[in-house]
Amino acid sequence: MKVYIVLTHTGTVLTRLIRLFTRKPFNHASISFDRQLSAVYSFGRKNPKNPFCGGFVQEDMEGILFRRASCAIYSLEITEDQFERMKEFLLEVEKEKEKYRYNLLGLFYVLFNKERNRDYAYFCSEFVATMLDRGGVPLPKKSAHLVRPYDFAECGQFELVFQGPLQAYLSKTRTPAIHMAG
Repeated sequence: MKVYIVLTHTGTVLTRLIRLFTRKPFNHASISFDRQLSAVYSFGRKNPKNPFCGGFVQEDMEGILFRRASCAIYSLEITEDQFERMKEFLLEVEKEKEKYRYNLLGLFYVLFNKERNRDYAYFCSEFVATMLDRGGVPLPKKSAHLVRPYDFAECGQFELVFQGPLQAYLSKTRTPAIHMAG
């Protein structure tokens, strides 16, 4: 059983601004439990056209926000117990998603390597790291509140599955429906 960490660069104004500070190619992190990325979770824009309204989201990898995104996808082998614990946390967040907000303040703190924990608020990589931690897979030597997207690539725990255009990955892994003439 595997969990997938999806790092993306969408080219939006916010991600380009973050890239100026981090100097890293990918500045958004998401998590999925399937290779086809049919269900991908993170903290980000609730509406792709509005960067100021954020929170818990199930991302549409084929939607407008990710249409031109580049990505790096990593996998990690997990146990069934770890999977169940992560899913339990995910269901808890999903059930009360209106309580959760995007942790914009925490995002600024992490840029200066300062920890800032806020109840019911996450930025993308903080959420993914918390999800892993709740499953019993903490990142080495790093609090979830200080995890940046590229830390997943650099920590050595994850295996690189793919790097390149997100839509190319989706084309390879998702089987198109066969339409038969009737």
